[in-house]
Amino acid sequence: MTDQSEIFIDDIRLYIIGDIHGRSDLLDRIVDEIRRDIKEHGYCECLTITLGDYVDRGPDSRGVLDRLSRNPFPTSYVALKGNHEVLFESFLHDCSGANFWRQQGGLETLHSYGIAVNELMRGKGVEEAARALRAAVPKEHLAFLSSLKNYLSIGRYFLCHAGVRPDVPLDQQNIDDLLWIRDEFLNSDFAYEKMVIHGHSAHEWPEVKSNRINIDTGAFATGRLTCLVIEGRGGGRFLFTA
Repeated sequence: MTDQSEIFIDDIRLYIIGDIHGRSDLLDRIVDEIRRDIKEHGYCECLTITLGDYVDRGPDSRGVLDRLSRNPFPTSYVALKGNHEVLFESFLHDCSGANFWRQQGGLETLHSYGIAVNELMRGKGVEEAARALRAAVPKEHLAFLSSLKNYLSIGRYFLCHAGVRPDVPLDQQNIDDLLWIRDEFLNSDFAYEKMVIHGHSAHEWPEVKSNRINIDTGAFATGRLTCLVIEGRGGGRFLFTA
């Protein structure tokens, strides 16, 4: 991997947020939950991490990027990249994959930027929509997208969007796997060097396994955005929006 995102501090509080997918309303609520949690458990050195998939499927991808590009959290903040950010950026530069992105929730993202999607729903007007999107996306959003990290290693935890390939050391993982892997990772009980915390594969409630924790709770459909709180060397707990 080329993205050297390593933090060695192990005595801070981590707030780790799963896939947001265009739900700016839930993002606002989880920010409030973090503020409440800090007040309840005391101020300390805190870091918030989002695991990617900020856009698509939900109704307000633009609003999510507006907020995240300005760091809405009452803590320091690190943003990781998800596969839907890859699709979004790819459409901006090369619209040849428009049909796949449309099936993955891209129409909702375009609509949030005020782009008409009637023609795209019929598989037409792709180049026009790409031009309109390039004109509509603020430079702050582009800067935020370009700043996203592929993973974060902190203390005993390895954070990424989708997961990792079993039998491959964490510091040698392929970026495509970090963003896209599913079955090979989800079906494995391989003991990694660190606990892997990820999203990408939606479940009604968080999954806590011996080797991984999945906090994608399908916010765009369930209304439940999940935040895992880890108290440095201590235990963890979950914050939810529903």
